[in-house]
Order: sequence, then C-alpha cells, then structure tokens
Amino acid sequence: MNFALILFVLSVVTGILYALDVFKFRKQRAADAPSPLWVVWGADFFPVILLVFVVRSFLFEPFKIPSGSMIPTLLVGDFILVNKYTYGVRLPVLNTKIIDVNEPQRGDVMVFRYPDDPSLDYIKRVVGLPGDRVAYINKQLSINGTPVATRQLPDYQHGERLYYSEQFTEQLGAVEHRILRDADAPAFIQGVEPFPYRENCTYNASGVICTVPPGHYFMMGDNRDNSKDSRAWGFVPEANIVGKAFFIWLNFDDFSRFGAFK
Repeated sequence: MNFALILFVLSVVTGILYALDVFKFRKQRAADAPSPLWVVWGADFFPVILLVFVVRSFLFEPFKIPSGSMIPTLLVGDFILVNKYTYGVRLPVLNTKIIDVNEPQRGDVMVFRYPDDPSLDYIKRVVGLPGDRVAYINKQLSINGTPVATRQLPDYQHGERLYYSEQFTEQLGAVEHRILRDADAPAFIQGVEPFPYRENCTYNASGVICTVPPGHYFMMGDNRDNSKDSRAWGFVPEANIVGKAFFIWLNFDDFSRFGAFK
C-alpha cells in the first residue's frame, strides 16, 4: 500500500473541499446554520491531513520493524522514527531529490525501497559507499582491503529462547555498533539472485567480494547470518533511499526499548 500516495490524494480532495467551503459555500450559509456533512467529513479534516502529509513526507516517518535481520540493534516489534531530510529533500510520491543535504555514511541505519519490489520498505546498515570494494570472507568484513575492527562480547541470548549467537562490536566509520554471528552457519552466501551490476561481485565458498557501483550502496543486516541483504539481492540505488533511522519510540513487548537505538 502506497500510504504517501493515499495521503497526497486525501490532501488534494479535502483541500479542494476546504477551498470551496471557504471561498464560496460558507458565504452562502446563514451564520447559525450547521455545516453540511461534506464539510464536516471533508473540508474540516484538511488541515490535519495536510499536516500529517507534510510531516511524513519531509520530516519524520514512523516504521515498525518486521523481522530480526537487524538484531541486536533493532528488535522485532520496535517502532522507529526515520529522518526524511537527512539525505536530502525529496518530492513525496515521486521520491525525486530536489535539495541535497547529506550523503549516507558507513554505519548509518537506513530505510530504503527494496530494489526488487519498491513497494516494500527495508532497513539495513550502510556498509559500502559508491566505489568501495566490500569483502565479506569467512565472516570477516573488509572495506577497500582494510578489515573492519571488531571486539568480541558475551554471547547474545535471543529473547526467552535458549538460543545464543556470538556477539561483537564493529566499527564502521564513526559508528560503533553490535553485530551477531552464528558459529554453525556457513560462510558462503545462500540464495543469491540475479541483480543489476551482478558482474561487480565475486562469490566463492568463503563469501563474497563486491565493488559498489556509482550511485549505489551496499547494505547488510547486523544479524549477519540471518539477514538477506546486498550480499544476496544486490545494491541499493540512491533513488530508493527513504531516510535515516534514528530513534525507537515504542515496543509493546518491552517499554524499556524507548530511545534504545545506538
């Protein structure tokens, strides 16, 4: 469902009703006459719908985390806020950038439209920038030939289940974050799909090496062995960027998650 398009259509329709009421029909009604239903259910909602449309399109948009690919940073059921203007101002619905602000940086947690199906929003961490040579070999991440620094932490327990993953901190640019790896998961990349610039990637039993094409980004989940990401379906075009995730505002299963994003 294209919620942005729905809000846009509602804004236009209620805006027209609002203008008709203000500039024509309101002047023809008696001062003590009740507003007709089309005003109550149409024109009167215009300011609210317009405000929601503007805030959601240009400032902040809420998302709910549907999967565990970003554990331990983001948990299933987290409601997050996404900054829509960090990477530039875009026209709503068309998603065309009209004002440059900042470019994505390594370590950013970014929401984007899934390249194979732009109607779906995905969230992953920015690992490779345009021109980077990203290698994920034997579960060790390297950028442009330099291994990314990691430090082992105590194992991570998944909720109430007796299931543990190896946990590490990882330093990507200025961002230190946690990642998970499963010792018994294979190093080779499973379920690789055909994708644009597939020739930029080399796969073997130990993992994958990719050169990120211009105007694209290489994305990975923090739950490394339980994330289908750029290793399998390719690069994210700049045009697919939605915004930067920055804040957890609710999780019905754990109210302590408020503000826990880091």
